[in-house]
Amino acid sequence: MIALFHTGAAKIPPSLLPRVRQALCSHRLRCFLQRCGSTVNRKLASHGFGASMAAMSSFPPQRYHYFLVLDFEATCDKPQIHPQEIIEFPILKLNGRTMEIESTFHMYVQPVVHPQLTPFCTELTGIIQGMVDGQPNLQQVLERVDEWMAKEGLLDPSVKSIFVTCGDWDLKVMLPGQCQYLGLPVADYFKQWINLKKAYSFAMGSWPKNGLLDMNKGLNLQHIGRPHSGIDDCKNIANIMKTLAHRGFIFKQTSKPF
Repeated sequence: MIALFHTGAAKIPPSLLPRVRQALCSHRLRCFLQRCGSTVNRKLASHGFGASMAAMSSFPPQRYHYFLVLDFEATCDKPQIHPQEIIEFPILKLNGRTMEIESTFHMYVQPVVHPQLTPFCTELTGIIQGMVDGQPNLQQVLERVDEWMAKEGLLDPSVKSIFVTCGDWDLKVMLPGQCQYLGLPVADYFKQWINLKKAYSFAMGSWPKNGLLDMNKGLNLQHIGRPHSGIDDCKNIANIMKTLAHRGFIFKQTSKPF
């Protein structure tokens, strides 16, 4: 096409010249895009977005680079004991473009006020005494969380992330209540979150009275793992989020400023 244009231009009727030029430009553009395609994918992968352009196009752009899925388990009994103490502290780092899990933080926590787990607590959560004995206390675990956040680049001001919980209890009641009891500060990144129940109700038009069970049922998803296992609940939350994102839902902060 290039040789034809240069050597035979005098023989081409003037009325056809614009079409020839257009065809030449299209040919050059296709070649350029083919050369750049692999470079673009490499760039995306280098920034932690390990997905092809086609895979990413199935999700709408989210407001956050990462979602931090969290679900505490705490000491409990009937009647309820006071204060409750966190005994399982899991976080899943969910990529906001691919909605895939990129990293996991998971620790069990030694309770100090009521160090002996009740039979009710073990039956509900599946956590036995040996899983918490000798583990770090809450202050030490919170220090580990901060180290993990830094290692994952989540403390970079240019990276937008937000916690996601199934309800408001984890970050509105449990963590600040225990921190107040122990005289510990609450990091700012724990002070804003997305309540998945509210997000689901906005997307689906109904309130999930039974939490994860209702949301999985409403989306025709299989429940993952054991109910009231913190890490398994996080996996269910992540799966529900991915499904809602596939349907075009944009996640927004639901908590009010402290």
